[in-house]
Amino acid sequence: MNKSSWQSRRRRGRRSHQQNPWFRLRDSDDRSNSQAAQPAQDSGSRDDESPSTSSGTAGASSVPELPGFYFDPEKKRYFRLLPGHNNCNPLTKESIRQKEMESKRLRLLEEEDKQKKIARMGFNASAMLRKSQLGFLNVSNYCRLAHELRLSCMERKKVQIRSLDPSALASDRFNLILADTNSDRLFTVNDVKVGGSKYGIINLQSLKTPALKVFMHENLYFTNRKVNSVCWASLNHLDSHILLCLMGLAETPGCATLLPASLFVNSHPAGIDRPGMLCSFRIPGAWSCAWSLNIKANNCFSTGLSRRVLLTNVVTGHRQSFGTSSDVLAQQFALMTPLLFNGCRSGEIFAIDLRCGNQGKGWKATRLFHDSAVTSVQIVQDEQCLMASDMAGKIKLWDLRTTKCIRQYKGHVNEYAYLPLHVHEEEGILMAVGQDCYTRIWSLHDAHLLRTIPSPYPASKADIPSVAFSSRLGGSRGAPGLLMAVGQDLYCYSYS
Repeated sequence: MNKSSWQSRRRRGRRSHQQNPWFRLRDSDDRSNSQAAQPAQDSGSRDDESPSTSSGTAGASSVPELPGFYFDPEKKRYFRLLPGHNNCNPLTKESIRQKEMESKRLRLLEEEDKQKKIARMGFNASAMLRKSQLGFLNVSNYCRLAHELRLSCMERKKVQIRSLDPSALASDRFNLILADTNSDRLFTVNDVKVGGSKYGIINLQSLKTPALKVFMHENLYFTNRKVNSVCWASLNHLDSHILLCLMGLAETPGCATLLPASLFVNSHPAGIDRPGMLCSFRIPGAWSCAWSLNIKANNCFSTGLSRRVLLTNVVTGHRQSFGTSSDVLAQQFALMTPLLFNGCRSGEIFAIDLRCGNQGKGWKATRLFHDSAVTSVQIVQDEQCLMASDMAGKIKLWDLRTTKCIRQYKGHVNEYAYLPLHVHEEEGILMAVGQDCYTRIWSLHDAHLLRTIPSPYPASKADIPSVAFSSRLGGSRGAPGLLMAVGQDLYCYSYS
């Protein structure tokens, strides 16, 4: 063979060897392995000089991305990704994402147990007291910042639930919880293992530290239909009933049910009719519901349907229907003004003037717009502002007088789920659970994110926590705290 042709082929092979990304990766691994084999004192000196990172994502970002392959920063090599529908493949993009989220959740839980977080940098108890003594903080700002400091020091404790059927507590999973006006009762919807749902009321008056024990009152009312929306209703007295919107199933249409809270009290003898009647209204396709405490709509409730709003009087049975251009997913009545606010799937928020009839177009009083489906509306600040959240994770505070957004609360995670907002003006906080199963608390004053609480359970679509916050858990003599229901467990984040 000619010597010159042999050398030219050798040079071409060397160039192709350098251009192939697999060989470049192998060369980089060889260089990294050779560097790792150097004396320990040299590597130790370099570690002291270089900043440490909490995860290997920074190292993985510098590695070239190959289509169909995943680079593991711990093992420093590529792994092939197969389609997610292949059940035999343990490595998919979804599994990798869940593994990263789980490691982050466990790390945050460990950090919460070891050290207390500070809601605002530079603010602790001694610094706030000193600034208040020097006159740099007025009374209202001092109380607000002191409350934020207590929020950052809330500790997680598991609540012991007692029931007449302890075996059901080990299998039934919490779907949602809803506290009443005085925060001494907690209405629960539990998913039964055999299918369907079960309702219960937890008495919070026995929720006292250090032994957190509560009793759940149950009844025999089951349903195999999904609960779309629930709220407390004041028919006979304050929070005397629970209003439920149930989705239709097969040939059974959807309905709105008024369930008396007295049915959950187990002190009545067997065979005697319990006080309170269960009322059911055939309302197909109800997405949301709201009970009215406004005198202009006394004994009335509203249901948000597909492309219309239905206002029903429980006593007389009279109904009013208002046509809309989209499904109504969220509702709330104003207390001082005769208005009903509605949030739609199209992103529109509008108010219905209850003084006008459903004829004509004069009943639409206010119109606001989001870029995604609205999942929750809350009236705040003496009914001058409206808080709304959507399925894009946006939480906005609207001025109803100017119809402009005056504040936005960032950090909420939502893509398609129906997630509520929890506004507590007395404490000056906003609370929401994201689709990533993290509970976030903001300051109403300046939209500052005060705390992010990870879920005690691994993040999943079936285990999104349901929360309830009150400054008086258990009644007028109760202590402030947060209740979180996830899986089969109930947790209390109380002030230390």
